[in-house]
Amino acid sequence: MEQPLLIASDVDGTLLDTYERLSPRTLAVVRRVTAAGVPIVLASGRPPRWIPSVANAAGLTGYAVCANGAVLYDIGADRVVAVNGLLEPMVLRTVVAEVEKALPGCGFAAERIGKRALDPELHNLVIEDGYQNPWGDGEGVRVARGEIIGRPAMKLLVSRPGMTSDEMAEAAGAVLDSAVDITFSAGSGLIEISAHGITKASGLAEVAERLDVPAERVIAFGDMPNDVAMLRWAGHGVAMANAHPAVRAAADEITGPNTEDGVAQVLERWF
Repeated sequence: MEQPLLIASDVDGTLLDTYERLSPRTLAVVRRVTAAGVPIVLASGRPPRWIPSVANAAGLTGYAVCANGAVLYDIGADRVVAVNGLLEPMVLRTVVAEVEKALPGCGFAAERIGKRALDPELHNLVIEDGYQNPWGDGEGVRVARGEIIGRPAMKLLVSRPGMTSDEMAEAAGAVLDSAVDITFSAGSGLIEISAHGITKASGLAEVAERLDVPAERVIAFGDMPNDVAMLRWAGHGVAMANAHPAVRAAADEITGPNTEDGVAQVLERWF
């Protein structure tokens, strides 16, 4: 591949190490890339409010593809510039009813978006009592299920203790139709449901169009199933050594793990 004109990287398990930090080696190459004028896009399942901490540490002020492609966020301006494919209440109601049949004992949460990363006019994350965040960070406002499905959401989250995310995705996929897409960014009993066709690939394609960069000059890095579409779309898709098997199968190349600066190992060829 020629020197990329646009670099997209997943965050957790890819750009960051096990402790959610940027290593000195990775930070150094990120700085060389930005000094060369090549944009780095953070492409994550994270909502916009979880992006600034990573972007500030890396010195990034451009675009971030958030919520698996549902939101395009301008980091420097703290502004949501595009929202694509929200799950409307009617769809949420149907999805929740079907998933609950397939995954008895599961809990639901909904991610919402306003005009900024943190919008004082709304609750960004609403959760019901049965929902368990695998990260255990205590985030979210507890509400009744009717509130979760009563307003548009950029992403529906489903937790189910005692199951892997792979098992959950298979069970939910058997009862849901093509109106939604199922993926996950963590293996410990959490799946993420978005409107059909909304992926990191669709979000990154929008960024590339805005920056007038062809797909073949884009390099993308990832480690979990929510990265598969992006790695296939990019001119060169790179899976981390620690990646899910589906991601390694979709990649053009497998680099070192996130604990050994796998992103830097590739980018140092050009920068």
